[in-house]
Amino acid sequence: MSGLELMQALVEQRLRSPPMAETMGFALTAVSEGEAEFQCKITRRHLNPFGTVHGGVALALLDSAAGCALHTLLLPGVGYASIETKVNYTAPLTLESGTVRAVGRILSKGKTIATAEAKLYGEDDQLVAHGSSTLMILPKIKWADC
Repeated sequence: MSGLELMQALVEQRLRSPPMAETMGFALTAVSEGEAEFQCKITRRHLNPFGTVHGGVALALLDSAAGCALHTLLLPGVGYASIETKVNYTAPLTLESGTVRAVGRILSKGKTIATAEAKLYGEDDQLVAHGSSTLMILPKIKWADC
């Protein structure tokens, strides 16, 4: 399958979600060429000791959206890995945040490196975090049957 076909199979639940998505409560909800969207219902499992959502949740959502956006552009058997993801938090997430949505979009794609941006929105469509990712394209990678 092409990267887009593989991502679409995940959206349509024809393939099992990776364990990371299950652990974090993420769901890949939409894909198109160069774009991917995740959703996550904020629950107690996402909280830090101060009662707000741990920043790593937002970072993981942004990194996942950026990476899967790249994956939609890849040929069969080609994968990717994040080199760097930078995040800026603009508002706190709490249990009252409800379901958040991360949207990733590819900015540039070369033979071995791609860059992407991702934005995280609260249930009220307020921007709560945004970030950028640099990704390495990995030829000949095997999809793990998790």
